Amino acid sequence: MARQANIFEKHATIHYVCFPLSGMYSLVGDTSDGKTAEVATVGREGMLGLPVFLGTHRIPLRAFTQIPGDVLRMEADDFRAFTADMNGSLARLLYAYTQALLNHLAQHAACTTVHSVRIRCARWLLMCHDRVGMNEFPLTHEFLAQMLGVRRASVTLIAASLHQQELIAYRRGIVKILDRKGLEAAACEHYTLTRDEYDRLLSFR
Repeated sequence: MARQANIFEKHATIHYVCFPLSGMYSLVGDTSDGKTAEVATVGREGMLGLPVFLGTHRIPLRAFTQIPGDVLRMEADDFRAFTADMNGSLARLLYAYTQALLNHLAQHAACTTVHSVRIRCARWLLMCHDRVGMNEFPLTHEFLAQMLGVRRASVTLIAASLHQQELIAYRRGIVKILDRKGLEAAACEHYTLTRDEYDRLLSFR
């Protein structure tokens, strides 16, 4: 899917569920005054359209492509029929993913409340790295600022600091992870708690 392509809209009926094979996708909340903040990321560990599995057909969030990649797409009605047996292997896997995603949302909320923008930025870059499986991926300061819900100037200063420490490199909208362990040290326990729960329940890494 192309970058910033919408997968489903806020409060709109979800017609398709998607299973990412590559790339990274965002669940975001949009406010009435035009602001946007990310609440969760989805990569090859998960699915887009989880409300369909949980028995509903819409959610007050928007999903779109953040880093382009390939997805497997299935019509929502076909997916409902396929998962009608809630004791099947796919259903059990999706229950595990639901638990991991709920933990992801909880850790994200806690991190946003108690940690600095620098720590949150390091956590976000690590989540990108986990999901895209590459050291280099497209990312602008403006987009990262939007996802973190902060000013672009704040992200520019933080990126410069991480670059000076040789944790990352960036050029023309491309970020490269140089020192994974150093970036983990710059992040927080909320990243580790999120990653470990995905690993425990899904073993996707």
